[in-house]
Amino acid sequence: MNRRKFIARGVQVSALTAFPMGTAISQQIPETLQKAQEDSIILPKKLKKGDTVGLIAPGYALSSDALQNAITNVKTMGFVPYHTPRIEGNFGYLSNTDEARVADLHEMFLNPDIDGIVCARGGYGCTRILNQINFEHIRQNPKVLVGFSDITALLNAIYQQTGLVTFHGPVGTTLDNEFNRSHLEDIICHANNSIALTPETYSSQTVADDATFEQYVINSGKATGKLVGGNLSLLSAMTGTEFDVDYTDKIVFIEDMDEDPYRIDRMLTQLLDSKTFKNARGIVLGVFKGCNEPKRVSFSLREVILDRIKPLNIPSIYGFSIGHIKKHLTIPVGIEATLDTKNFNLQLLENSVAS
Repeated sequence: MNRRKFIARGVQVSALTAFPMGTAISQQIPETLQKAQEDSIILPKKLKKGDTVGLIAPGYALSSDALQNAITNVKTMGFVPYHTPRIEGNFGYLSNTDEARVADLHEMFLNPDIDGIVCARGGYGCTRILNQINFEHIRQNPKVLVGFSDITALLNAIYQQTGLVTFHGPVGTTLDNEFNRSHLEDIICHANNSIALTPETYSSQTVADDATFEQYVINSGKATGKLVGGNLSLLSAMTGTEFDVDYTDKIVFIEDMDEDPYRIDRMLTQLLDSKTFKNARGIVLGVFKGCNEPKRVSFSLREVILDRIKPLNIPSIYGFSIGHIKKHLTIPVGIEATLDTKNFNLQLLENSVAS
């Protein structure tokens, strides 16, 4: 790569993103067209070794050590990492101002020398910038976007506003083990990836040490639909907003961590009371690590989940390998899949990247 040419293009892209805040708002996709966007999905181009991957921090601040860790992990996957100085802004608990974080997101999509985008970390802050994003920039320049936790807001908003398939997978700092790297590579580097996503099996000792790793079927059966979801706290926070996720006929995957059972109860109840969650076709719950240690007399996590999810009477499981655990799978948002509770897996039914 011609580095001088690359930097020059980055400067040009930065100038393109310096539009008035109202411009992004006015170019959002109208609500009446969101269903059409979802039905006409856009596949990002697959990544290959040697491609340039942009690192962004659209939420929490990133320490220098964490940034270097993310850079190292991206290099280990065979990609060339790139980031702008905005990622190191550290504005309070955020990585930078709202405007700077949006500008970074826009630059990564607009810059033709960036092949894909990996969020360096999650935390908090993505919901603050949703109404400033120019979704037309993204729709016209589709690229792989990977992240989880707070990135849930970006993944689902971008998919619903543009039809672009996004990826709920490791952030830069959690691409630190072969399991996470290999499963991400399976999804974003191979056009023929209509594959089965099967979670790690946890030993009886692991479950005895931490009951949140228990794997069980809530309602048996098979269900097919497009995949949406992510972190429960974010899905709950988006409920009732213009970026509320449409769960109708979807397979919904959900994860969270370090929340008391009553808070899990409250957030699941909020989803159940929303307009479309009751119309989902299936539910895949990840490992809710740290959510079974109430500070007061309480229902257990399992009791809460069974109480809230079982009455839906749709295929549903708990204990999938996603979320805030060491080893987690990558799930494409917007891709058709079948949940099979008997085999305890998700079968992807179509490619999630283009060749």
